[in-house]
Amino acid sequence: MSSFLEPDLRQRRNTAAAAKKATLDKIRALANDPALEARRAEREAIIKARVAREAEREAVKKAREAELAAQAARDLELAKQAEAKVKAEEEQLKAELEAADAALKAEQKAARDRRYAERKAAKKERRKG
Repeated sequence: MSSFLEPDLRQRRNTAAAAKKATLDKIRALANDPALEARRAEREAIIKARVAREAEREAVKKAREAELAAQAARDLELAKQAEAKVKAEEEQLKAELEAADAALKAEQKAARDRRYAERKAAKKERRKG
C-alpha cells in the first residue's frame, strides 16, 4: 500500500546521492581551505617545537646524570681515602698502644725482678746471720 507521502525508490536514491554529493563537496571545500592549511602548518610547527624541547630536556637529563655519576665517583674516592686514612691511624694507634703495653710490661718485670732480687739478698743476709 503506497501513500502519496512515501517517496518511491528513485526519489530516495536521488535524495541519498544528493546528500552524499553535498557532504563530499563540503569535505573538498574544507580540504582546500587555506585556514585549514595554516592550522596544519601551525600544528606541525608546535610538534617540531615539542620534539626539540623533549630532545633538549633529554640532553639536560643525561648531562645531569653524568654529573651525578662523576660526583658519586669523586665521593666514593674521597670515602676510600678517608677510610684508608682512618685505617692507617688506627694501625698507628694500635702499634703505639702495643709499644706502650710492652714498655709497661718490661717496666713491671724489671720491678718484679728487682723485688725478687731484694728478697733473695735479704734472705741471704738473714742466713749469714
